[in-house]
Formats: sequence, structure tokens, C-alpha cells
Amino acid sequence: MKQRVITAVVALLIFIPVLIAGGMWIDWLAAFLAAVGISEVFLMKKQILVSVDFTLAALATLTWTVPNSFFGFLPPNWSKWGVFYALVMLLLTWTVLSKNKTTFDDIGVYVLSSLYIGTGFHYLAAIRNSSPAHGLWRLLFAFVVVWTTDTAAYMVGRKIGKHKLWPVISPNKTWEGSIGAVIIAVIVTAIYVNLAPVGGNKTSLIIASFFLSIVGQMGDLVESAYKRFYGVKDSGKILPGHGGILDRFDSTLFVLPIVALIFGI
Repeated sequence: MKQRVITAVVALLIFIPVLIAGGMWIDWLAAFLAAVGISEVFLMKKQILVSVDFTLAALATLTWTVPNSFFGFLPPNWSKWGVFYALVMLLLTWTVLSKNKTTFDDIGVYVLSSLYIGTGFHYLAAIRNSSPAHGLWRLLFAFVVVWTTDTAAYMVGRKIGKHKLWPVISPNKTWEGSIGAVIIAVIVTAIYVNLAPVGGNKTSLIIASFFLSIVGQMGDLVESAYKRFYGVKDSGKILPGHGGILDRFDSTLFVLPIVALIFGI
């Protein structure tokens, strides 16, 4: 417990100032988190990081993570889609050059992971930097939904949970905890949007929090599913007592792109 508390305090001391500062600071943070995230996928698959396939997968992930303005040097008819597609073609070519030591199935995992991780962390920075007046509060809106859902699901499930939600994937989660988490998340979000200058229609945001809470829980279950598939307890060990980056951002990676859509980012 002591280790978990120390890690949480240190992480927050770094994370919160970067959120407040925004700009290039959160762009760099998003890129760092995305790079660690894709490395955790490789480690769960028991693949080495000093390799051609990791280099290409990391570049593909960062292609989605970095701001769109980063690609201003490209010809007018090019975009990050073009860069990403070129990297996918190189990954597929590597299956031939490596004589199938890196397989087609491996490439499928890397490409899907780069989209999932890169897009999620892209919107971590994009939402924050979307508006000087509202950006920080909109990002915190996403975190309020996720953190409230996670905390309430644990507390309600522990107190009154009797019916397992998805025992094959996550044996500790219950239907009571899941439903209670959605209700509490909506209540807390309603309070938040009436106090914080998030912009947008408050009623719509409260309604959206209902669906975002469910989506966040699905993100948590998806991460539990692939950890079970790879036979690991945590996605990584970068946060002592808390696991890896994907462990901490599993729900957030699902929620952030939808929050960006809600605010037209």
C-alpha cells in the first residue's frame, strides 16, 4: 500500500502540472505515454524492443499520437494516413524479410494496437489544447467520468456486489458495481458540468456521461481480456504498485476519442 501511495503521489505531481500547462508539454507527455503503451504490447507478447518491428510499430503509434500540425512538412496531398499506411506496408514487408519470424498475425496486433493507443493518447493532448478557456475543463470532464466510474464500481461492487459481470474475463467485477458506477458517474458529472466552464450543452453532457461510463467500463474489460490472453497480471511495471500505462489508461483510451467527438475536436 505504501508503494502504491508513493507512486500515485509522484505520478500526480508530474501529471497535474502538465495538464495545467498544456501546449507542447502535454504533446510530449502523450507521445511518451503512447510509446510506453506500445512497448507494453510487445512485452506482453514476449517480443524484444530492440527490433525492426518494434521501431516501425512505435513510429506508427506516434504517427497517430502527435498533433496534426506536425505533418505540415508533407506535400499537400499527403496526411498522417499516408505516413501510417507506409509504415503498415513496411511492417508487412518485414514478415518476408524476417522469414516469418514476425508473422502476419503479429503485424495485425501491432497495427491495431497502434491505432488504439495512438488515437487515444492523441486526444489526451488534443482535447487539452483545443481551447484556452475550455480545454483543461473538457479533459477533466473525461477524467471525472472515468475516475468516478472506476472508484464507484469498486466500492459498490465490494459492498453489495453478488452477481458476476464477466467472470471469465474479470472475476471481481459485478453487475451491481457496474450499474452503481454508471449512476454515480452521472450524478458526479452533473455536479461537475454545472460548476466547471466546460462549454457546450450541460444536459447533453450529462446524458453523454451515462454512455461514457459504460464505454469506459468496456475499455477496462478489453484490457482485462488481452491480459488474460497473454497470461500477465499487469501490462507493465513502469508504475510500481499500479502496473503499466495501459493498466492506468485502459478506460481513458476508449473514452477520450468520444469526448473529442462530443466537443467537435
